[in-house]
Parts: sequence; C-alpha cells; structure tokens
Amino acid sequence: MRSHDVPVILTTDPISILYATGARNMTIHGFTGPDRFMLLFQDGYTVLYEFAGCEHLAADLPEINEIRPAPGITAKKTLLYADQVTAFANEVFAVCSERLSETKHRIAVEKLEFPMTDSLRSMGFQLIDAGPTIQLSMSIKQPEELEAIRQAMRVVEKATTELESAITPGATENEVWAAFHRGLIASGGEYVVTRLLQAGARTFPYFLESSDHQLQSGDLVCFDTDAMSLHSYSIDFSRTFLCGDVSPTPQQKSLYRLALDQLEHNASQLAPGRSFEEFARNAFEVPERYRDYGYYQLAHGLGLAGGYPNVPRISDTTYGLPGEMLPGMVLCIESYIGDAQTQQGVKLEDQYFIHENHVERLSLFPLDARLSHTLQRN
Repeated sequence: MRSHDVPVILTTDPISILYATGARNMTIHGFTGPDRFMLLFQDGYTVLYEFAGCEHLAADLPEINEIRPAPGITAKKTLLYADQVTAFANEVFAVCSERLSETKHRIAVEKLEFPMTDSLRSMGFQLIDAGPTIQLSMSIKQPEELEAIRQAMRVVEKATTELESAITPGATENEVWAAFHRGLIASGGEYVVTRLLQAGARTFPYFLESSDHQLQSGDLVCFDTDAMSLHSYSIDFSRTFLCGDVSPTPQQKSLYRLALDQLEHNASQLAPGRSFEEFARNAFEVPERYRDYGYYQLAHGLGLAGGYPNVPRISDTTYGLPGEMLPGMVLCIESYIGDAQTQQGVKLEDQYFIHENHVERLSLFPLDARLSHTLQRN
C-alpha cells in the first residue's frame, strides 16, 4: 500500500478480506454480492464489517481492530438500499477522517457497485482501483504461506487419489467428480471453483464441465483440481487418466507425449528474474495441427485464488505483461493438446514455487503410467 501510495482500501471481496485478516465466513455466498466489507488502512488498522449475527466469528483475530455489522447496500439485501448506501458512505468518511490527516481522502476500492462508488465520490473521496495493490501483494508468498500451501497440496493429492479410484467404466463424470469433493472436504478443504472433468469425446475441445455422461473403457479422462484446500489455499494441477483395464491407443499416447513435453519444456523456462515476455518467447511450439485448440495462456499465479500474473502467449501485438518472475511467486504451468480428428484431448498442469535461486515443483501427484512415456520427472 505504501509503494502504491494507497492510504486505505475498502473491499467486499471475500478472498481479499481473508488474505488481510484471516476472517473466513460463507466465502461462496460472498461471491454472489457484497455481504461483508473490510476497511484497511496503510498503518494496519482494520475495520471488518461482518455479516449480521456473525461478528463473534472474527472476535479473536489479532489483525482486526474493530468489528461492525455489515450494511445492506444492494437490492440483493433490500430494495430500500439507497438509504443504507448513503449511511455507509458517511460512516466510511467518518472513520477515514479520524485516521487520515488529509481533508480530501483517496480510497482504493474493490468490487463495489456503482451506487456505493457514486455515494463515496459525493462525500469527496477520490476513488482508485485496489486491484493492482492487492494482486501484487498476494503474488509474493511468505515462508509461512509456503508451508501452508504444501499441506494444502497433500490434501488435494489425497482427494485426487480417491477420484482416480472412482474412474471406472459406467460411472458418470459427476460421480467421479463427487469422489474428489468428498476427499477434499473430509480432509479440511473448502470448495472447488470449476467443474473441469471430462471423458471420452468430451475431452475435446477443452473446458466442457462435468456432466451425467458415462465413462467407457478406453476413454481419456481430463481433470483439473481448481480447489480451495486446507488453510484456504488454492491448489491447481491437472491430470489425464485412462479409464478401464486397457492399453492406450497410439494416438492417445502421442497426445499425452506432446502435452507432457509442453508442460516440462515450459516449466524448465521458469527462473527467478526472467521476464514474462522472455518466458513466453521461449515457450513450447505446439504443432500446427493442434495449435488452434491449445490452452489460452501459458501460466498463471495462485495463492488463496488464481490471479496475477496471468501469462499470455506471444501474439502479433505488443506483449501484454510487463515484469518478471520474482522469488515467492507460485506459478501454474498449463498444457492442453486437443485433436479435432479423433475428438479427444490431454490436459496436464503443475504448480511451481519460485525460490531465490531455483524452482520447486509443488504438485507431486503421479502421471498415469500407461499414458506417460516417462516416470522420472524433475
């Protein structure tokens, strides 16, 4: 906040609130609209506006100085929200006036709807975007966070083992995906943000969601974890499995080899201090036959949720991501090879941590030995 000259942040984003305070409460419900708020000052003073009746949940958190009831500032709460918007803007102004010396306050806001931002401006606030400040802060992990991520990874890998055991001919995609959920929640995980599990012809093109489609022997099964796990840290790796007690076809092995080569090559380009543009220019060259169906980005950041940096591919325009890989970043390398002729694809992904002088692969879940041409990985 100091480096960005941000004196105070007002956010309703559940992930930002969790990151700054440790206060978790009905996270998914919070994604449906503003129910909780955080006012965070540059000196660390924090006011949490908690969901009505839930103030006691955060009472023991040392990062929070005050807990107040959250107002209803949208039609989701009440059609008579206009008065509450005005009252909340007045309250925010009063708190800022007590703590800030400037008479015209600059405030960084995140995920507020326009009646609230209009009301803040009418009070004399100068509004700026809190997103860059929050994203850059979240992108660099502290040592305690890395240990929490390691523990979260083990939970998701255990749940993925349960999912792999459920991959049998006749099972539906939803039944297989449910096995992952059971394992995740039973071991302290929280939720999954996508439904990315597909089998057979539904593995091409990518991004089809889990359904009641039945698996058949010989199907490829693509799975992306996309899970908020233990300690509220997100874990994101992908694996492709073979359904049934069968051998893969030559085309399936070829697709898998290409996807793994892409993953391993791009992972080998990770390095502290390397610019994102240099990384992209040295990325794996996907054969033209599969190029139009590849994953839309090379890599992305991860912490409590996915975010900065999202690393695009090289295009004909100016490269869209300045900056470099920094120690403390977690990056997920994406790989998808899909074949229009055979209507199937392979999705692989691993999660990495950038240290001061090396890179560590955090996701250790094994590859399907029947599909992989190598079991020894860096």
